[in-house]
Amino acid sequence: MQTHFSLAALADPDIAQAEKILRACVHCGFCTATCPTYLITGDELDSPRGRIYLIKEMLENERPADARTAHHIDRCLSCLSCMTTCPSSVHYMHLVDHARAHIEKSFRRPVADRMLRAALAFVLPRPAIFRRALRAAKYVAPVAPFLPTRLHALLTLAPKTAPPPSDVDRPQVFPAKGARKMRVALLNGCAQTALDTHINEATVRLLTRHGVEVVVAQGAGCCGALPHHLGKVDQSHAFARRNIDAWTREIETSGLDGIVVNASGCGTSVKDYGFMFRGDAAFAEKAARISDLARDVSEVVEGLELQAGEAPRLKVAYHSACSLQHGQKITRQPIAALERAGFEALAVPEGHICCGSAGTYNLLQSEMADELRARKVANIESVSPDVVAAGNLGCMVQIRAGTAIPVVHTVELLDWATGGPKPQLLTPSSLRGA
Repeated sequence: MQTHFSLAALADPDIAQAEKILRACVHCGFCTATCPTYLITGDELDSPRGRIYLIKEMLENERPADARTAHHIDRCLSCLSCMTTCPSSVHYMHLVDHARAHIEKSFRRPVADRMLRAALAFVLPRPAIFRRALRAAKYVAPVAPFLPTRLHALLTLAPKTAPPPSDVDRPQVFPAKGARKMRVALLNGCAQTALDTHINEATVRLLTRHGVEVVVAQGAGCCGALPHHLGKVDQSHAFARRNIDAWTREIETSGLDGIVVNASGCGTSVKDYGFMFRGDAAFAEKAARISDLARDVSEVVEGLELQAGEAPRLKVAYHSACSLQHGQKITRQPIAALERAGFEALAVPEGHICCGSAGTYNLLQSEMADELRARKVANIESVSPDVVAAGNLGCMVQIRAGTAIPVVHTVELLDWATGGPKPQLLTPSSLRGA
């Protein structure tokens, strides 16, 4: 793509990076075939190619974002399916992230939008505050149908009961069982610790049972992805810096062989810390080291010899989260782990299409998200699974809202199959094969 940025504009490293990405695009349109929003609307501006044109025009002319540009960028899921499809290796993720930051700084949204986005960016990354919000939500739930669409979506997705804080999420070291094979830090996260404590508990049990020492580092928490995708770069970088500092202390004191992430959206962000801080003299080297150490839990499990357990041979529909398959290019490891553990892994039709969760997308773009969920659930149910497994909490919450089939994290099944407890959602009434 031909560009016409001024030399003054290109002096900004972020603009220079955006210009490099824009020039890689050859207008081929392959991305439109796999873009979820384009599949729904058929609007070119709801495709990656159309959004690239909008971003180019906005940045090239050095102007504030307008309502039209903000509307179509907001409707992007950042599922990154376009990056998997693109024959020219256009790094759309970095381009749309920069566009979101520019929109956040230069476009004045309606008051209600600003308030909701600010509330989500403040509440979701802070587990203690998020738990209070969840407790309050159950009192408002009876009037949910009479509230505006976005507030209705918030209440619909909120669990009826939120679990109490888990001991596993406080800073500590979990020793390996038997001979120690490696030492890793676990990103315990933010929203996940308020919504589903079983995931981190299963992760710790699974890893320690197989000779991995796990540390939850003092000071680590939200990866920054939630505010980052809302364009709130200062907030997201502040969270990221805390993690980088916390894990760097562990590296320099007791050492780390890896940083394990069991929420794929977070993993994509942590693996991008090196890029995020490339121009920060104080953090560039540390951030790059953290990104190099970051691993999805399925990548760590791939190197472990799983112990045989007594879990039944269930049919598992594996939902490949977009941030895992497109953001991190991890596709075979979770399926291989499930099969090694004795489960029958089923491929889901249209597995490359997003379920509509996408961080806060299902809260801010609920109508589009609902349509994508209905499409995803129909594809899952078409293979008649006993259970659905996924590697990202957001996907799990989204899919659970549309089906009676139990949806659990992949590590919960692997933990069960190697000697851990049965996942709580897998009750006798919910399973045909158990």
